[in-house]
Amino acid sequence: MTERPLSAVDGHGGDQLTAWLMSLVRNREYGKLAELRRTRPTDSHIRAGWYAPEEHREVYEKIAFLFGVYHQGAAVPLRGRGSLGEAARRIGDGSGRGPDNPGAQRLLSRVVASRRLPWRHLQHTITRLRSCEQPPPSWSQLTVDLTRWHDRKARVPYLWTVDFHEPPRRSGSTKADRSTGPAGGATNEQLTRKDAST
Repeated sequence: MTERPLSAVDGHGGDQLTAWLMSLVRNREYGKLAELRRTRPTDSHIRAGWYAPEEHREVYEKIAFLFGVYHQGAAVPLRGRGSLGEAARRIGDGSGRGPDNPGAQRLLSRVVASRRLPWRHLQHTITRLRSCEQPPPSWSQLTVDLTRWHDRKARVPYLWTVDFHEPPRRSGSTKADRSTGPAGGATNEQLTRKDAST
């Protein structure tokens, strides 16, 4: 019998789970990835659960399922970035993304309104990210967030909503340009027009 990884005991199970899942894609273990996409528990789901503390085993198995759904047919694994709310900002099309897309708004609303872990809506979110060719949320962070879903102090649904509705960030160069502009609020716009007409 194989022993459980130390990560399940030391609290770094989400990172270890992500590393193992990414190795499946890198090593082209498509059979195990296909097992992860099955809704009934398989050997691969059980293996994913090894990285979890006992009380969070189901969460780790379901994260592995979501990873398998996102990486179906993928040749390169994606670690993901940001929270699920931040990832949902990337859902959409040419008419708008995130808060500007009614479908993305409804989807996130369904996720954060759930008192129980919203697995079906999470699967839909991951599927939409894949179909929009957008990176997934950080798998490690998603694991941590879902293990803390029922912790009122963690406020995971609220934080996802804040991340989803956060205004677009301005680039660092824009802020630098404003602070180094000429005194008195004058701009170089007039000079640019003169240069263009000569």
